[in-house]
Amino acid sequence: MKTIAILALPGVQLLDVAGPLDVFAEANAQAGRTVYGLLVLSTARGNIRCSSGAQLVPDAVIGPGIGPIDTLLVAGFNQADLPQVHHKAVDWLKSVSPTTRRYGSICAGAFLLAATGLLNGRRITTHWAYAEKLSNAYPKIRIEPDAIHVRDGRIRTAAGVTAGLDLSIALVEEDLGRKIATAVASQLVMFFKRPGGQMQFSRTDKNLVAGRSALQELQRWVVANPSLNHAVPNLAKRVGVSPRHFARLFLKEMGTTPASWVETARVRAARELLETGRCSPKQAAPKCGFSDVDIMRRAFARQVGVTPAEYRMRFGRSDA
Repeated sequence: MKTIAILALPGVQLLDVAGPLDVFAEANAQAGRTVYGLLVLSTARGNIRCSSGAQLVPDAVIGPGIGPIDTLLVAGFNQADLPQVHHKAVDWLKSVSPTTRRYGSICAGAFLLAATGLLNGRRITTHWAYAEKLSNAYPKIRIEPDAIHVRDGRIRTAAGVTAGLDLSIALVEEDLGRKIATAVASQLVMFFKRPGGQMQFSRTDKNLVAGRSALQELQRWVVANPSLNHAVPNLAKRVGVSPRHFARLFLKEMGTTPASWVETARVRAARELLETGRCSPKQAAPKCGFSDVDIMRRAFARQVGVTPAEYRMRFGRSDA
């Protein structure tokens, strides 16, 4: 029997724990035997209050009394609790993780695992909203922000919340084969392999407007008029400076080129149109400033990770 242990801290997202547990429990049912023993661990005695307010009863407290662990996962938890992370948990992870067959994290659980130094030089993923923060805090880690889950040697990491289920299905496939893994996914009414990456869910472009007031005014105008010609000379003329000076100023203030910023603004406008479900990709392209649908498709591939048609199908209003 393989022991699956999930470490849950106060503020944990319940689905980060319950989702994987249900996947492994269903794998036992599909296999017709107890392949996995399931264990929820905490850092202290008593119930764990989850981010939703629900309380989780752990099976054990971390320490020397914990038996052999096959797979160890750190569940995601409230980022507000990050500065108060228990040193006890970090020390325990340092000592136990190397003795497991595989270990990893779900969502923001990557922050706790990263604090151990075990992720340095490794490829991992985390929730798209935390990727930049994690990268800044731990620059030695190679983060794949679009991945749903990543395997690197003995390390397994998953993106946000429901991606823990995707990771668990992948672990079942590793252990018991594709047939049982697909049966588990079917029983739980979920994708065996989710189409696309997590950037299709991201909203990192939510606050596009930044920089000095003159640039902010220009950016609001571009957002309101994505279909117009926003070449650098036209933008520079509107601000009242030379194209060369404008390009340098924009890069310094925004950290990106005007062309890249405009493309992001146009993709956001296209996403909003496609989400209504009443506009096809071909219709959305000119309204958002793309000269043809193929150019819009390439921009979507770079920024969203799926085609406009796939995005409309998944996120368009069902009543449209």
